[in-house]
Formats: sequence, C-alpha cells, structure tokens
Amino acid sequence: MRKSNLSLLPVFLWLFLFLILPMLMVVGISFMDRDELGNVIYHFNLNSYATFFDPLYLGIYWDTIVLSVVTTVICLLLSYPLAYYIANAGPRMQTWGLVMITIPFWINFLIRTYAWVLLLRTQGVVNSLLLDLGFIQEPLQMLYTKGAVFLGMVYTFIPFMVLPIYVALEQMDKKLLEAASDLGATPWKSFWHITLPQTKSGIMTGAVLVYVSTTGMFVVTDILGGAKSAMISNIIQSQFLGARNWPFGSALSVIFVITSLIMIALFNRAMTSRHLKVKEES
Repeated sequence: MRKSNLSLLPVFLWLFLFLILPMLMVVGISFMDRDELGNVIYHFNLNSYATFFDPLYLGIYWDTIVLSVVTTVICLLLSYPLAYYIANAGPRMQTWGLVMITIPFWINFLIRTYAWVLLLRTQGVVNSLLLDLGFIQEPLQMLYTKGAVFLGMVYTFIPFMVLPIYVALEQMDKKLLEAASDLGATPWKSFWHITLPQTKSGIMTGAVLVYVSTTGMFVVTDILGGAKSAMISNIIQSQFLGARNWPFGSALSVIFVITSLIMIALFNRAMTSRHLKVKEES
C-alpha cells in the first residue's frame, strides 16, 4: 500500500505545482486591487467581482455560455452517428475513419482557422463558387458573424467528441444487443435502452472536453468573429495582456471555473437521471 502511494507522489506533486498552486494564486489575486500602472496591490476587496456584474460583462458571459452549450450540442449530434458508424464498420474502414478524424491535429491550429477565412470572406472560395454557379447575385457576408464562429468552433472541437464516443462504443458489451434482438427488441429500442446508456461515459467525456475548450477559446472568435463576437476568454486575455488588470482577469477566471464545474455537474446529473429512467422503463 505504501509503495503504491509513493508511486503516486510525483503525480500529486505535479498537479499541486502546475494546477492547484497556480489556481490558488489566481484566486488570491482576484481579491486584490491594482494601481494606475497595473501593479497588483495586496489589499483585500471585492471590487473585481462587483465589476463582473456590470451588464456589459454579464452579457458577454451569457453569450459565452450559450455559444459553448450550443457548440457542445451540435458536436454531440454530429459526432454520435459518425462514431457509431466508425465503431460498427469493418477494420479497414475503422482505420480510415479514425485517420480522417485525427488529420486536423496534424495541421497547425492557426493555419486551419485562417483557412476558414479564405473560404468564408467576401472574395473567398465559397462566395466565388456561388457567384460562378449563379446561386447568388452578390457576395454573402459570412465572415465576422456568429455563424462563422459556430462553424469554426464545431470544426475545431468535433474530434474531441467523436473519439471518446468511439472508445465507449468499442468497449460496450455487444452481446447485450444480440440478446435484445433475440428477445424481439427493435433496433431503435436496443439503441435507446442498451447502446446509449453504455456510452454515457464517452458522451460525458466528449461534452466536458468540448464545453470547457469552447469557453476557453479566444482565437476562433478573434479570427472568424471579429470584434462583434467577444467571449469571456477574450476579456480575460485582454485584462492580463492589454489592460494589465490582473485582479479583474483573475476574478473572471475564477467565475469561469466555478460556472464550468456547475454546468458539468448539471449535465452529469441529467445524464444519470436519464440513465436511471431508462433502467426503470426496461
């Protein structure tokens, strides 16, 4: 028992030094103040948290939550059928499917994001193609819109949803599906009562990865959304790097972490209650 605890010591030390300690420092700075030059003044106050309740920041934070939730839902709706198809395909198709899903990781993230600029801008590939085919008479404004941000977010994070669901589908007990079929269950009932509950862990993992990554993403909104699509991550970045208001940036970071934990807990509770309901029905 002692040997196992000692083997975990480097892990706990790493987590403490690079996760817990920095987070404690952020929490501490969030209760401080700053001078005119942006230097942190160690004077306990709640001014940074009070500033967050300004309608401007509340609106940006609400937009961030909506964007993250919608992106997560869209990724789930698109990823589950794709992961299901790959998991039930032949070995060769599985290999090619996984390769196609992971190809974006081989290319620099900024290059992939700027590629969407070339596709969506007024003189871009999409508008030029639509004009040449006669579908539109004048270029569409697709870049620097919320639609472009949603598109960029879904494209960026859909692999984070597909892969965990695929792993969960691969690990599920296929014999249960055969038993359900022998007992006369339709494919839909087998999916609803067997496949979906058994892949809950993959759905949860993918949803957490996509939601947290989306709320913390500021590059996509900067490049594809412009100044009209600011998220809370953009504000945090500007407070630390531009405005030199570390206490306010730290307060926003703390609120972001707490809100993310609450959203994850609510989603986990919803998934658990649905799983229990399915068990009662079956």
